[in-house]
This record gives sequence, structure tokens and C-alpha cells, in this order.
Amino acid sequence: MNSQSMKTTLFLLCTVWLAGCATPQPPQRFAWVTGLKPEKAAYYRQLHAHPWPGVNKTIKECHIRNFSIYEFEINGQLYLFASLEYTGANFDADMKRMAADPETQRWWKETDPCQLPLPAAAANGKIWADTQEVYYLK
Repeated sequence: MNSQSMKTTLFLLCTVWLAGCATPQPPQRFAWVTGLKPEKAAYYRQLHAHPWPGVNKTIKECHIRNFSIYEFEINGQLYLFASLEYTGANFDADMKRMAADPETQRWWKETDPCQLPLPAAAANGKIWADTQEVYYLK
């Protein structure tokens, strides 16, 4: 083996070793809450019982996993709670990418009218209100 081949082999071995030592970043967790219009609740549930494949594909391509939406009633008002894990490196960029997807835009035209933003979210032109994590058990 010549000197150049040895250097190349050593470089490749070091690269593989260092890559194996890299610690992946744990996923970031996000959660939001919004209201659900009672007259639109059945339609919202129906949409999510049969989500569009292209929307799910885009969600996954934007580094989202373990995405769930829960429904709950408090004093006769319906609420939705959404939570997810984000495994990418740039959440804002991935959310912009998702928002630019034509099928996701069509999906939101169906789901957005079903939702009833909380006052804090509505004041900021949002549908979903941000939440703050107070506890996490791994």
C-alpha cells in the first residue's frame, strides 16, 4: 500500500470513528392548543380519520414525528391539543417549507374553519396557541 492509499484509508477510518461518536440531538417537543367549533367537530374528526397522504408525507419530510392531536371538552367548549417531536435542525425553515406545500395549503383550507383560536393566538393572527412545557419524563 502506498503512502497516499494509507493516508486515504486512515482518513476514512477516522471519519467513520468520529461519526460513530457523534451524539444525535434529542428531538425538540412542541405543543399547542386551540378551540374546535362544535358545528365543525364531526367534519374535523372525519378529516383526521382519513388524512391526505401528501400532507402526512410533507409532515414527515419536515422532520416531524410522533404528531398527535387530542380533543377535550371543558364546560361545553371543545378544545384541541396538538403535540409533536421535531428532529430537524431548523424548525422555522421546515415550517415555512410545510406552509409552502400546495396540498398542505388545501388541507388547512379545510381544517382552519373548524378551529376556534384562543384570544392570545387570535391577537397574533394565529389559530394555535403556543404552550410551555412544564414537565417531561424520558
